[in-house]
Amino acid sequence: MDLSSLLNIELSDQTIVIGMVFIAAFLLMQSFLVPAFGENRQAQKRLKKRLQAISGEARTGQVSLVRSQYLRELSPLERAIERLPGLARVRQLVEQSGQETPAYRVVLYSICLGGIAGVLGFLLLPQPLLGVPLGLGVASLPFMRLLRLRNQRLAKFEEQLPDALIIMSRALRAGHPFSDAMHLVAEEMAEPIAGEFRTTFMEISYGGDMRNAMLGLLRRVQSVTVMIFVTSVLIQKETGGNLAELLDGLASVVRDRFRFQRKVKTLSAQGRMAAWILSLLPFVLAGVLTVVSPNFIPMLTQDPVGRQLVVAAFVMIVIGILWMRKIVRIEV
Repeated sequence: MDLSSLLNIELSDQTIVIGMVFIAAFLLMQSFLVPAFGENRQAQKRLKKRLQAISGEARTGQVSLVRSQYLRELSPLERAIERLPGLARVRQLVEQSGQETPAYRVVLYSICLGGIAGVLGFLLLPQPLLGVPLGLGVASLPFMRLLRLRNQRLAKFEEQLPDALIIMSRALRAGHPFSDAMHLVAEEMAEPIAGEFRTTFMEISYGGDMRNAMLGLLRRVQSVTVMIFVTSVLIQKETGGNLAELLDGLASVVRDRFRFQRKVKTLSAQGRMAAWILSLLPFVLAGVLTVVSPNFIPMLTQDPVGRQLVVAAFVMIVIGILWMRKIVRIEV
């Protein structure tokens, strides 16, 4: 059985085209809709490995202040559900996005929305099989919303970080201890950096270990810039030195990094736009040809060689998207 026969089983041309458009659009969004701040997938993996290495010597079994307060607000049944191992990553995503919705409710919303959309698509759409990708797409909406909120919150945090470091540096020069300098940032600045520094200050003030409090900040705000800040503070506490001068230098580096990332995003805008146009142009032309000459596309897809050419063209489109992603994405 050749490839054209496989494509002809229980799948119409309309279903195949919709599936191709969905895959191409998904790859484009994953490749080129990136925030000004935030790390790519490889940088996130390195950051997680570094976080595990830094926190390897931290005391195990200690529950953060945020986690303790979060569990106290839930009923016993909800706490039991929240302890399921599969909800740990969802709970971390909710925490990083700055939301207060329990993780199990996010999963429940996703299952309900995906199930309803899948059933409606199966009953109402001309091709019942389209209900499956429709349900999966709708089910991913709550998680996509949390990812968008997390990226926006991280971008805002890193944009505020240089000013926060300057405030801490001046407070240290005035004779305030490090914890009071963090409290000053929490009082003077806006969210989200005020809330994160306030949580860290409270964990230190309530008798918690400073190392665990700073690592908790890094777990909630997973960024290379925050990792440099946390590592610098922890090393300074062990070896000594002028922390105020260190924070001034770090603030300058963060500002330069912010400025450079904005410049990179501006310079790569043309490449990202070209990737969108070149990748979606074949589907647009196919739609135009369907309207202008309705017999053209069926003549192509009904022929076995034509179907193979369509599949080969789609594979080349996917390869082109991945290649342009490698060119456009510049790691800073």
